[in-house]
Amino acid sequence: MAATPAPPTAPPKPTWAPKSAEPPFPWLRPTIRIRLTLLYGGMFMIAGILLLSIIYLLAAQALHAGSAPFKIVGGQGIALSSSSCQLPASGTFQEINDAIGVCMAQQRQHALDNLLSRSLLALVGLSVIAFAFGYAMAGRVLSPLGRITRTARRVAGTDLTRRIELDGPDDELKELSDTFDEMLDRLERAFTAQQRFVANASHELRTPLAINRTLLEVHLSDPGAPVELQQLGKTLLATNERSEQLVEGLLLLARSDNEIVDRKPVDLAEVASRALDQARNEAEAKGVEIRGERSPAVVQGNGVLLERIALNLVQNAVRYNIPEDGWVEVVTELKDGHATLLVTNTGPVVPAYEIDNIFEPFRRLRTERTGSDKGVGLGLSIARSVARAHGGRIIAEPREGGGLVMRVTLPV
Repeated sequence: MAATPAPPTAPPKPTWAPKSAEPPFPWLRPTIRIRLTLLYGGMFMIAGILLLSIIYLLAAQALHAGSAPFKIVGGQGIALSSSSCQLPASGTFQEINDAIGVCMAQQRQHALDNLLSRSLLALVGLSVIAFAFGYAMAGRVLSPLGRITRTARRVAGTDLTRRIELDGPDDELKELSDTFDEMLDRLERAFTAQQRFVANASHELRTPLAINRTLLEVHLSDPGAPVELQQLGKTLLATNERSEQLVEGLLLLARSDNEIVDRKPVDLAEVASRALDQARNEAEAKGVEIRGERSPAVVQGNGVLLERIALNLVQNAVRYNIPEDGWVEVVTELKDGHATLLVTNTGPVVPAYEIDNIFEPFRRLRTERTGSDKGVGLGLSIARSVARAHGGRIIAEPREGGGLVMRVTLPV
């Protein structure tokens, strides 16, 4: 018997990764608040420099250079003394007057230098105060924008019930807030109508499908039915079962898009174990080994929906596996304040560019939208919706050698 060829090498892992919540140096970000602070402080410094220049020029003009306003023209026994200038103890009247003029020029220059240095120190101190005051005022003015941003982030987490409801003066920011609230109202109505339509349609389809299943089972239970009719009945029953799974998936998908309000403690290890029990027979029939350690990881959420995440991931891992020596590893753990459900499996090589497509409804890996016996194409879409409704996320990565690594992260 020829040896089974080794599976082809998987393409390199994608280089993308979720962005960090905050940059390494948030104070270096060119935010509007920083820019307004620099604008306010820069304008104050420019105005201060102009004012200081004008005062300096006016002071220099008032203390104009020139000869002393007085001179010695006569007298006897004249004695001169100064603590800041060197004046001759004796000499002619001209020499004494020249010395007095030089001394006054030195004192004038000293006064101007002193005025300039003190003014610069005052300007620096006032600039620091101006920057701090501008930063505080910019934060106060931009606080409505921060409120709008926080609401938008909550809405991004599928919570469309949030509203800004900004109070205060009827300015541009309040107009922006009201417009955003109106947009959220329309979005909420649209999403609610869509979910209601899917739910109603799914409920309406349940009844005829249940009737079809009952009729087919009754005909199949007749021992006198021809073999061809029994084979046709089995085919129709399998098709009907597939349609029921599709309806149930659509109903669950519509319900799981909402945020979970009624939350209870749920252990992911227990949820994963129940999912494995349900998929064990199928795994044994396909020759797939199930392994992995499941540590306690308690989260707040809906146990039924979380079990559906685990079941969908495990079933996909079993069904999309290799024919021989395949395995599925299920691990639960607590790490960095989050509970993690990790499902890894062997299988065909998955290109990195197809990772995002597998989460879309009715999409399957390199197959048509219909015609597959491995499911209805809603499993991963439901898993992603349930994870989002619990405030978590699900990430898929290609595994080296083939298969996928599915990581579900939920807040504790």
